[in-house]
Amino acid sequence: MTEEEMRQHVDPWYEKYMALQIEVPGKDLCDMSGAKGRTPDQFTVFNVMLPRKYNPAQQGNLFERRSKAIAEQLHGPGMGIDYDQMLAKRAASSDAVFAWHQDAAYWPPLRSDLSTATCWLAVTDSNRENGCMRFIPGSQKEPKLRPHAPVGATREESHALFTPIDEVAEGAVYVEITRGDITVHDERVIHGSGPNMSSSWRKGYVLAYRRLECIEEERSYGFSHSHNDTFNWDKFHAHTRDAVASQA
Repeated sequence: MTEEEMRQHVDPWYEKYMALQIEVPGKDLCDMSGAKGRTPDQFTVFNVMLPRKYNPAQQGNLFERRSKAIAEQLHGPGMGIDYDQMLAKRAASSDAVFAWHQDAAYWPPLRSDLSTATCWLAVTDSNRENGCMRFIPGSQKEPKLRPHAPVGATREESHALFTPIDEVAEGAVYVEITRGDITVHDERVIHGSGPNMSSSWRKGYVLAYRRLECIEEERSYGFSHSHNDTFNWDKFHAHTRDAVASQA
């Protein structure tokens, strides 16, 4: 996306969300740092789930059209938007960390083809100082997902998950990109992002594509990626929490 395209197709609605000018119900506006008791003006990882749902005017924008074309180049026709997400890290925030995880660990077990293309758009420059994306190369090829557990005591307390990682031993790669550029990853690669120690916000936006039949199966279980879903996450993750504890 060029600077002009970003100003036309992304900035207007993104900044409205940042200014709390678009209503977001319940837990779909939250602090993904895992901190408790903060108000939105104190969030260090300002998170909005499903912004295109709550602001239909942004649907069909240029980034959506281009990212769908990328998803279908990778996986063929029949890819649709599964969910979208805003993630903005407050300046000078040591806890503005998105923990190491695999996206598939956030999702219930499904029978459908899980092929995913998650397009992460840099709304501001994204670098090591402000908490750019980082990946564990080759982790997407592992036969099983790593054990994950909630960052907080339960998924009710903190929706975020983590899996223990030794960055040095596993060769973590930091991917610095400039405003308007994207990274693309699948559902199994281990990734996350570090704190924002810069003097300004680090802003990103996610569009995740999956096969239409997979999306349909998710919705049939009442799973929409909203943090307001009533899916029993703590029951689902009870066994993985014990596995993570055994690795610590």
